[in-house]
Amino acid sequence: MKVSVKESFEALKQYVEKEEYKGWDPYDGLSSRVFRAIPFIRDLAVVRLAWIQLFKRNPVNLRRIALVPKDFNAKGIGLFTTAYCNLYTNNPTEDTLHRIHYLADLLLKLRSPGYSGSCWGYYFDWQARAFFQPANMPTVVATSFVADALLNAYAVTGKQAYRDAAVSSAEFVLHDLNRTKTEKGICFSYSPLDQSQVFNASLLGARLLARIYSVTGNKQLLEPAREAVRFVCLHQQESGAWAYGNQSFHKWVDSFHTGFNLECIYEYGMYTGDQSFSSYLEKGLNYYLHNFFTEEGVPKYYDNKTYPIDIHAPAQLIVSLARMQRFQENSDLCRRVMEWTIRNMQDSKGFFYYQKKKGISSKIPYMRWAQAWMFYAMSYYLNETKQAENK
Repeated sequence: MKVSVKESFEALKQYVEKEEYKGWDPYDGLSSRVFRAIPFIRDLAVVRLAWIQLFKRNPVNLRRIALVPKDFNAKGIGLFTTAYCNLYTNNPTEDTLHRIHYLADLLLKLRSPGYSGSCWGYYFDWQARAFFQPANMPTVVATSFVADALLNAYAVTGKQAYRDAAVSSAEFVLHDLNRTKTEKGICFSYSPLDQSQVFNASLLGARLLARIYSVTGNKQLLEPAREAVRFVCLHQQESGAWAYGNQSFHKWVDSFHTGFNLECIYEYGMYTGDQSFSSYLEKGLNYYLHNFFTEEGVPKYYDNKTYPIDIHAPAQLIVSLARMQRFQENSDLCRRVMEWTIRNMQDSKGFFYYQKKKGISSKIPYMRWAQAWMFYAMSYYLNETKQAENK
């Protein structure tokens, strides 16, 4: 069966626009009105974690009966914003411009108040093994994607408020996040509440500082950005792989977080001119390309096993290679992975499934995790293939 990426994207676009960018999330179980009505046990971390995992791992969507509302996810809105900016670059229409303004204005409204600079979190409480994040607690991950999107929107629209909000987010990274300081460098925490050492999260903070430096020329951003990149590079394994983080329960190696790492190290160098980490980048990219994708185009979750196949993995491949200027030289791999994903993980209604498993797959249409990421990835894919056709 021949696959048309353009037709697939149009079906996805119709779906997300009809849903008005609102949806469920794999981690939104604690926003259930049923759970929130249960006294005492809702305050126990182990119960919160179990409840979230019940919703996240269950292929049956329990959210309607548990009264989990659909809402805007700031990170997802950031991904949609950047995607529309990509689309506008090659096909500037009034509708696309209108959507960029709408989404970027929405991001300004979704900011978490009370911090040193603009920052964003998720609309739901979230319990992880390492920490608990209450609703709207800002994270470096959400903030980095949103600030990136606002700078992209500013480049298209020229609206100063978008630039100002993005630039001020550097203050959140510098002054509100905790830091682990070692002889290998520094690691930014995930949020103001924790002391975690998650490699991709810290690198997203470093990339954000680097991009804002490129916009403002503020040299005070350079040293913390460089030290955060150095920390992650010096924790690279001999094979070129990275574990998810530096804590004992973060030792797995997965596809899309590896893609984050590579993309951030590359863009740190691009924005600052510092190419001293290029050997780590090349070693990591070689490991990534040779350990996470099969000849048939199946995007593996982990480096040592395939299942579950998560929709984030193929999306991240396209985004990372496009942003690293490596798409064209790996275009055949990108094509095979994209076509496999469309054939195996897109519903006839246009949305993409969350995870394909050996047993019963999870076909829940998560807005941020699946639709926003594939929308974002496909915008890069279509731009890259159009450029190749025009050569």
